[in-house]
Amino acid sequence: MTFRVIPSHVSEKTCEKNPRRFVVELALRKARDVARRHPDAAVLGADTIVVCCGKIIGKPRDLVDSRRILELLNGRWQEVYTGIAVAWEGGKKSLAQAVKSRVLARRLNPAELSRLVGKHPDKAGAYAVQDKDDPFIERIEGDYGNVVGLPLEATRKLLRGHIT
Repeated sequence: MTFRVIPSHVSEKTCEKNPRRFVVELALRKARDVARRHPDAAVLGADTIVVCCGKIIGKPRDLVDSRRILELLNGRWQEVYTGIAVAWEGGKKSLAQAVKSRVLARRLNPAELSRLVGKHPDKAGAYAVQDKDDPFIERIEGDYGNVVGLPLEATRKLLRGHIT
């Protein structure tokens, strides 16, 4: 079986405020977009956000936003939501779900935080737990893969649902 990474060309903006529905909507939008362009393929789409203090946090827009996000998360519990979706038959059929993990960020001093600013501009929450040089995350409750951006066991189950 051959796999390819094909970026979607959809907007990641939504009016949705519920974190689970937010990530499912975007994952479905991405999977369906690519499935329309590749109607003979089963397409997996995903989207991840961080929620802290009632705020939905995506990828940082710039260095100032990266600092703001890291300062908000610093020393606090947060939830990481990843929506996963599989679409096939040109996007006419699809399945989707969301996975949630709780994450505690280590309390870092201003100099330590400054070293992380801008390091992960393509990651929700402006950090990457999988980066061994990133000391930001202290504890994870739930699926580690979810915090990385793809909860593997949930993805396997979703794909099995497509096949059966």
